[in-house]
Amino acid sequence: MKKYNLLALTALLALAGCATTSGPDGVAVDNRDQPQPAKIAEAKPALPAVIPSGPMSAIQPSDLRSQGVTALETPPDLWSRIRRGFNMPALDNDYVRRHEQWYSSRPDYIQRMTDRSRKYLFHVVEELERRNMPTELALLPFIESAFNPQAVSSARAAGMWQFMPATGKDYDLKQNVFRDDRRNVLASTRAALDYLQKLYGMFGDWHLALAAYNWGEGNVSRAIQRNQRAGRGTGYADLNMPEETRNYVPKLQAVKNIVLSPEQFRADLPLIENHPYFQSVSLKRDMDVELAARLADVNIEDFKALNPQLNRPVILAAGTSQILLPWDNATVFKRNFEAYDEGKYASWTAWSAPSTMSAAEAARRLAWNENELRNVNTIPPRMLIKAGSVLIVPRKNAAQDVPDHVADNGQLSLAPEAAMRRTVIRAGKRDTVASIASRYKLSASQVADWNNVGASAAFRAGQQVVLHLPVRATRSAVRATAKSGHRSPVRSTGRTTAIQKKRR
Repeated sequence: MKKYNLLALTALLALAGCATTSGPDGVAVDNRDQPQPAKIAEAKPALPAVIPSGPMSAIQPSDLRSQGVTALETPPDLWSRIRRGFNMPALDNDYVRRHEQWYSSRPDYIQRMTDRSRKYLFHVVEELERRNMPTELALLPFIESAFNPQAVSSARAAGMWQFMPATGKDYDLKQNVFRDDRRNVLASTRAALDYLQKLYGMFGDWHLALAAYNWGEGNVSRAIQRNQRAGRGTGYADLNMPEETRNYVPKLQAVKNIVLSPEQFRADLPLIENHPYFQSVSLKRDMDVELAARLADVNIEDFKALNPQLNRPVILAAGTSQILLPWDNATVFKRNFEAYDEGKYASWTAWSAPSTMSAAEAARRLAWNENELRNVNTIPPRMLIKAGSVLIVPRKNAAQDVPDHVADNGQLSLAPEAAMRRTVIRAGKRDTVASIASRYKLSASQVADWNNVGASAAFRAGQQVVLHLPVRATRSAVRATAKSGHRSPVRSTGRTTAIQKKRR
């Protein structure tokens, strides 16, 4: 009997092997021409896979009795796979029905956001299954951002998981002049699932964890404590919460219900294949975004959709060591990168402002067009570039790739301009560029530039020195000159300068 059972099991495995073949890098690809939805619907959900967290050891008989058997059939598409992993308790109330009606009455909206999700959904599902988390959470970006990784809310939350700046930093999502990892597909998904796991560990309930994701863990904890003191229930439906949070889980439940039974809601879900859309490729050199897209034979819009974290027209290898490309294009990129012989990979590099200055002054120092400097670095009018700020500037042929500490930490800090007036003073005995700069709270490089001298130069007694001072500070400068013992008065030219405003 044992022999016959063994033969039967071998035959089943052989049949399963005929259903799939190994795709790129060992990814299973379904070869069956026509999937069988009826059989899929009748299949029982498989238990989550157990991922070893330490050294592997021999399986004991007791382990065999406690584990489920993995289904032989793979889901025919990603929607089927998501349905199999649903594991949250259902919510059924008027809020849910209201949102079901809202979504089902907008088929164009459902089509747009589900079609947009096809680039990212497989990766999210893979990560959820790897962590043994409910696959309902794969639908959460539909609620947060309609699966738009470029989405930014009025409260400055960004990315498809809508991280606020502070929460993003808590979960190691870099936000600097070159990139915003809140929009990074891999990094933001990792951070969101880390955060959701933490919240579930705090509250022991997925609905409360989702409320905390939307409202904040502190607010949910305090709402629970208030109900406990009043002797009321502490579930999601029992808490007093803002209307946005009150609708948050019902929205997710409504989308879940539509995915579970699209025909009931007359929804047409686009086919999303159950295999990766993209793969990551290592980047060894700083590279222009346009060049990376060209080497991958991908149009620039699709490239940016997979790499939405990039803030500038250059990718810095020290900060963004991997880029995402459509599965087949990754091989194209590797081949074209190895064959590339047209010279430099990056047209841009980083430059740190040595002092606070206007965009016009920065452009003059760099021998660059001011409008181009503003456009590339997103510097609005009437703003100063603060000392230490990092800008993207044209790269010289001999320039090296941007180092790690700049690529990871570079920031662009701006300050509002003040109305400035060109002012002439007379230098006293032993006055230097440095002493005058210190007296008027200016940088030595500014004083030197305004007077066409070196930063270490000294002035003759009585020599005229040009300064650009805030209008309100001109009278203070007169008093400062008097206190310093200089008899020569401060003289204003009576016109606003170009150091912070355009010349009139």
